[in-house]
Amino acid sequence: MSQQTAQRGGAAWALVITSVAGFMAALDNLVVTTALPSIREDLGGALHDLEWTVSAYTLTFAVLLMFGAALGDRFGRRRLFMVGLSVFTGASAAAALAPGLDALIAARAVQGVGAAIMMPLTLTLLTAAVSPAKRGMAYGIWGAVNGLAVAGGPLIGGSLTEHVSWQWIFWLNVPLGLVLLPLARLRLAESYARGARLDIVGTLLASGGLFGIVYALVRGPIDGWSSATVLVSLTVGIALLGGFVRHGMHHKAPMLPMRLFRSRAFSGINAASLLMFLGMFGSIFLLSQYMQNVLGYSPTEAGLRMLPWTGMPMLVSPLAGYLSDRIGGRPVVAAGLFLQATGLAWYATVVATDATYSAQLPALIISGIGMSLYFAPASNLVMSSVRPQEQGIASGANNALREVGGALGIAVMSSIFSAQGGYGSGQDFVDGLEPALWVGAAVVALAAVAALVIPSRGKTDASAPGTSKEPNGELVAA
Repeated sequence: MSQQTAQRGGAAWALVITSVAGFMAALDNLVVTTALPSIREDLGGALHDLEWTVSAYTLTFAVLLMFGAALGDRFGRRRLFMVGLSVFTGASAAAALAPGLDALIAARAVQGVGAAIMMPLTLTLLTAAVSPAKRGMAYGIWGAVNGLAVAGGPLIGGSLTEHVSWQWIFWLNVPLGLVLLPLARLRLAESYARGARLDIVGTLLASGGLFGIVYALVRGPIDGWSSATVLVSLTVGIALLGGFVRHGMHHKAPMLPMRLFRSRAFSGINAASLLMFLGMFGSIFLLSQYMQNVLGYSPTEAGLRMLPWTGMPMLVSPLAGYLSDRIGGRPVVAAGLFLQATGLAWYATVVATDATYSAQLPALIISGIGMSLYFAPASNLVMSSVRPQEQGIASGANNALREVGGALGIAVMSSIFSAQGGYGSGQDFVDGLEPALWVGAAVVALAAVAALVIPSRGKTDASAPGTSKEPNGELVAA
């Protein structure tokens, strides 16, 4: 067994440490968005400069996720988790103390590096500490905390900015990081992937390809999709990722073996994750602005009114994890995605310049339940679809696809919004928001269809050789 090398603490400690670390990394994706006006007032800068405070983090985070996972597999997951956590915590302090916009952007980029190292390792460390029969519940709690961070970023950022100062969206990470570091050293067991070696060529191809694509996605709505920079970046990124795929098919020990995608479980859950984050991220990005710019709520008021959606994972995700242990992850994930799509479609039918909160509430509740049912079983499906020694890179690949999906979602939704409406008036905003929400609903519905490709509980994925069933009904290496 290559996973566990030293028993230091129980599953409870691993769950607390990895959940809080995941919360910190996920939170910083969107926490800055509602603070941008205050940051501009303090530090100056044009709009495109301010947008780099968001994009710098997204770029380094998405690009380095698989590399961070590979480093953990090779040099020790607990060790690299602590390295990533240290980098993230130090960069958070640097962001809070930034004297100017350039320094803030640089600190955000370094934050993304730290998050890319620690985030994929949270799942592998948690998996090593929890018995297979209880992983669904553990993933449920982990998913609830991460889902709350993703969806609650605008609320937390807006509340801290409105009532304290924008610097506190970064200071918040520092005490959490300082507490987690000694706990990780004392309570987490070290683990490695047997025979893991760094794939330099694969790392360069994957990192370069993801950088080109994510850069094009975050700059497309700003510079224009036909601009030379965006087109060149997208073309080079796609070409490098094509080379990465070819490398993964023919290299003896690639960073991400392409044979993993022959597994219906692995390919299905990764396709569902990409599409889910595309539809969800883009919708949350626009809806938080709708509540403030059209309905007139403050950032805190808007965040509180979105709690039936954003806060639902804290209530439902543990139950979703329990259900995935009992009946398998496939039906829970598919049901959650269909509910999320229904919620977005419902919202598209009620958006108006004078929409009442009671009209929006059913869509928020349905979306919240759907998102909650997705998070926990999705993590379980990813980790149980590969061999134990491949769980680190599987987690990194899934997180990278989620990040690309999120960046793509914001880019696609923003483009639809701009083409059909705009910020000129409340009605212009609604005219752009409604078709964007319909597209988001359709994309998440496609994610549900992709989830149905996953083998059902009790069936072996014949395309994934060397797999067998765990007690939770998912597939792992024999």
